[in-house]
Amino acid sequence: MILLPKKTPQKTPSSKRRNSMCGDRFIPNYSSGDKETQYNLAGPLTPSKGKRRLPPGECDAVKEEQNKIYDSVVKLEILGQDLYDNPLEKITKQRTSVYSFKTPKKRTYQMMDSDSPSQHKYSLTPVSQASQNLLLTPRKATRHISKTPYKVLDAPELQDDFYLNLVDWSSTNQLSVGLGSCVYLWSACNSRVTRLCDLGPFDSVTSVNWMQKGTHLAVGTNRGLVQLWDIQRGRKIRQFSGHQARVGSLAWNGDILTSGSRDRQILNRDIRVSNDYIKKYLGHKQEVCGLKWNYEENQLASGGNDNKLIIWDKASTTPLYRLEDHVAAVKAVSWSPHQHGLLASGGGTADRKILFWNTLNGQCVQGIDTGSQVCNLSWSKTTNELVSTHGYSQNQIIIWKYPSMHQIATLIGHTYRVLYLAMSPDGQNIVTGAGDETLRFWNVFNKSKSKETQNGALSLFGHIR
Repeated sequence: MILLPKKTPQKTPSSKRRNSMCGDRFIPNYSSGDKETQYNLAGPLTPSKGKRRLPPGECDAVKEEQNKIYDSVVKLEILGQDLYDNPLEKITKQRTSVYSFKTPKKRTYQMMDSDSPSQHKYSLTPVSQASQNLLLTPRKATRHISKTPYKVLDAPELQDDFYLNLVDWSSTNQLSVGLGSCVYLWSACNSRVTRLCDLGPFDSVTSVNWMQKGTHLAVGTNRGLVQLWDIQRGRKIRQFSGHQARVGSLAWNGDILTSGSRDRQILNRDIRVSNDYIKKYLGHKQEVCGLKWNYEENQLASGGNDNKLIIWDKASTTPLYRLEDHVAAVKAVSWSPHQHGLLASGGGTADRKILFWNTLNGQCVQGIDTGSQVCNLSWSKTTNELVSTHGYSQNQIIIWKYPSMHQIATLIGHTYRVLYLAMSPDGQNIVTGAGDETLRFWNVFNKSKSKETQNGALSLFGHIR
């Protein structure tokens, strides 16, 4: 028989834990007389059970605010300064030579000073008074943007074509959508859907655009025609010719209707005269897919598939500026309502940039690479913010803060390129359309949602999704 040495028993992790456990009661030791260094806090406070759970989007904003406060407190405690001060300046002022001699100041004692409750040694927190003041300062309410649409509408036959403009929102709160050969109107007040027109089997809708007053709708067709519809009467009142190819972009300037086509022409039409058009702009070498008049109504911005962005003066047919910084098709153009002469433009898949232009001198003010195809741009009517919709490869919607171009929120929901964008007349909501044949309504600029906008996902034809 072979005897093996007896193994000494080893302590299990549970026994180690039992030996290392400490009691939950702490009695401070004041034997040294230094109350300030001997005092320790108890444990962390238990969180309140009745607190409201925040949605994910709001949680991110709260966490970001808390991280900023934490950084400020750390800088106050370590460097003796706030996050927004210059740390090097503070350190330079406090740091002196080790060989310098400074006469100590005489300490003045006041009666009952050592027993005053305001003394730091009696404080229930280890942080300084400055940090306590920072933590107790009321914070600005965090802005919450819902990451999910408040309404989804089915839009069968909504084309997945980058060069078309098939969605627009009127000043009377009606949404127009071009689906195949038909134009449908959706009322945001009562969610009623009506069919405005049907172009028949040999034509299709390629663009829609509302007049500023919201009573007339311009419809561009694949055959190069432009129709003018009176919404109150529900009938077509004019039809303009002049283009030899589809009309993919439209823009109103008072009583002047401007159309851009695949035939590379831009035509101005005055609806008060009988002529088909009164002025022709020639400058693009490929299809015109983006058109916007500025708010002063004296400059026109046109973007084309030739990667060019051209600024036109209302009184001349010669280009005011020919801007060639984009390296892909320019469909997204939007004028700022807050700053005179500020224009934003976005490039396609090979470009992916948003550029900002000063149209008073033709200079590029700023630019940013978004990482995705820029399909649409729209400025907020109430704040200095910008909405962009994107295609390849993330199909996202981004809310930007201008001029810092900080991303306030990123909205994801479409499974195809977000090719269409329109803003509500009050400037609070946006609608986006994509090749996945859905229209999604997002609440991006207001703080609260109305009750009537929380009806869930509906179909454009009234069927439940």
